[in-house]
Amino acid sequence: MSGISIFESMKTILCYGDSNTWGFNPATQARFPRNVRWPGVLRRELGDGYEIVEEGLCGRTTTSDDPIEPHRSGLAYLPPCIESHKPLHLVILMLGTNDLKLRFSLTAQDIARGAGCLIHAIKKSETGADGNPPAILLISPPPLAKLTELAEMFEGGTEKSARLARRFSEIAQLHECHFLDAGKVIQSSEKDGIHFEASEHQKLGIAVATRVKSIFATNN
Repeated sequence: MSGISIFESMKTILCYGDSNTWGFNPATQARFPRNVRWPGVLRRELGDGYEIVEEGLCGRTTTSDDPIEPHRSGLAYLPPCIESHKPLHLVILMLGTNDLKLRFSLTAQDIARGAGCLIHAIKKSETGADGNPPAILLISPPPLAKLTELAEMFEGGTEKSARLARRFSEIAQLHECHFLDAGKVIQSSEKDGIHFEASEHQKLGIAVATRVKSIFATNN
């Protein structure tokens, strides 16, 4: 009988994102149930042997300090977050939507570079197995749909959001990490133009699970 316990053999995956990882319901502005959110769908699809850590925060950016909503910089919170959950086998990053807000005045390339800063922080860490950095899956968020009550806050963001996938792909190649374009899988809700419907969480969770299985199959 193996001396390795079931807990030691489990693969821990951190899902680090914003309100769409938290599970913001565009219809009610409440939180989707655990089994509806895409990390929950990911957990179901992967099955036993995986621990999914949900780390979503509404308003979280890649690197920007928000003057209206404090404590939203993804880069600022990332180091203690990955330290507290180590050892990690994979970190899934899906940020960039909130960087599209007019008050940050960022280009799509700027936002992608912000994601690159997060990747760099993970790669220089020792939070993976045996003190190595964990694998990284960078997900570019889908383009914004027609904006409603958030149109003024995200003025100009729709056009920039359409360029994120290409810029994120370039950053993933530069940093040699895994990449998934969520825009090829799901669409943002027509209710507010930004968040995901339950059906899209389902699709995304399944797509991410397929990619994760591929990553671990390659690494084994």
